[in-house]
Amino acid sequence: MLLHIFHALTVFSAQDAGELVKGLTAIGRGIAYGGAAIGPGIGIGIVVGNAITAMSRQPESAGQVQTTMFLGIAFTEALALFGFVLAFIVSG
Repeated sequence: MLLHIFHALTVFSAQDAGELVKGLTAIGRGIAYGGAAIGPGIGIGIVVGNAITAMSRQPESAGQVQTTMFLGIAFTEALALFGFVLAFIVSG
């Protein structure tokens, strides 16, 4: 294990200073957007699942439920777009 850590440190020391920062920034952007996409993904699943349940229980109100579902999806997806913008802000 110690040998692997030593090897990783020698590889990092052989890189230019800017390359390490660029690589870590790319990893940070991926983590930021990945974390920001988890919440809206779960939220959209909950919104659509509840809308399908409502439409199956009262089919006569399906049009109104569908409109409300699409509004909920749009607002939830806006959170993912905020995370996408945040990922670019992190990169500088």
